[in-house]
Amino acid sequence: MRVGCPKEIKNHEYRVGLTPGSVREYVAHGHEVIIETRAGAGIGADDDAYRAAGARIVAAAKEVFEKSDMVVKVKEPQPNEWAQLREGQILYAYLHLAPDPAQTEGLLKSGVTAVAYETVTDDRGGLPLLAPMSEVAGRLSIQAGATALQKVNGGRGILLGGVPGVVPAKVAILGGGVVGLHAAEMAVGLGADVTILDRSIPRLRQLDDFFKGRVHTRLSTIDAIEEEVFAADLVIGAVLIPGAAAPKLVTREMLSGMKRGAVIVDVAIDQGGCFETSHATTHSDPTYEVDGVIHYCVANMPGAVPITSTHALNNATLHYGLQLADRGLKAIAEDRHLRAGLNVHRGRITNSAVAEALGYEMSTPEAALNVA
Repeated sequence: MRVGCPKEIKNHEYRVGLTPGSVREYVAHGHEVIIETRAGAGIGADDDAYRAAGARIVAAAKEVFEKSDMVVKVKEPQPNEWAQLREGQILYAYLHLAPDPAQTEGLLKSGVTAVAYETVTDDRGGLPLLAPMSEVAGRLSIQAGATALQKVNGGRGILLGGVPGVVPAKVAILGGGVVGLHAAEMAVGLGADVTILDRSIPRLRQLDDFFKGRVHTRLSTIDAIEEEVFAADLVIGAVLIPGAAAPKLVTREMLSGMKRGAVIVDVAIDQGGCFETSHATTHSDPTYEVDGVIHYCVANMPGAVPITSTHALNNATLHYGLQLADRGLKAIAEDRHLRAGLNVHRGRITNSAVAEALGYEMSTPEAALNVA
């Protein structure tokens, strides 16, 4: 198979879909790899590193899209990219379709087979290709929040860990999954007073055991969310419903009860955000203020640390990517975890959460692929 990797074009996106090490693995499996020139510049991988790994360098993304049987990316295709996709081609990337009707329509019209990293599953019921970026985003959320809390950046002017004789900042984390766990680890490490809210009592028990009493845990209810958000200096939105739009847990009305200069970091913004007042921002203009509350809603947070993020992502995506390259649609048909990742196939939506969020009729992956 001919596998292509274009340079990412989203605002301040420095990650790349394939590292030179991953290219070497695809080549070892007998595949041809095409890389757009300077695609790996953000991680310090120049064209010569890709050539040494066996890739062919091309001058423009247009050639990657034209000549590839499978396109490997990081972020969802932008309008000028989805216009270049075609039927019979596989797209392998993060998609986050539920809050993005325009991209969904573009992929449907293209006829492409789109496998979304964020809905591929594993034997333990996890999301193995989403997990590494959730880990990065969870940890980054505390760095970003701590920076936004500085007075010069519009925040309250409070240090997360405090100092002897001065109480630390209060951090409320909505969601105790991968993002929430890693956000809590960072916040606790900095000395903050941390509370995690989650709807699952078993998960709260796990978190309580993991942190050995260093964090507070609360069942997520409307009352609990209000109390913790009103008391918090920093609120992290870490809610995930796989493939679906994030629920709006914090309303516009609730902002009036929050501290002036408090900070919200909405890690769920890729799925539409879990704060009613959230809208996607970029690394070049990451924050805005609503009712005295600072919002940080960057939709590609891990792009700020591309070396860490790209290698963590490739560690996770390589196994499934090689299956797709080796066996094409047969890999999706025969592997239930890859079938869970299939979101669009030849003009049909094949993910129930996406179909429900956007009002499309859903075709099961098995039916779309004609699997008995």
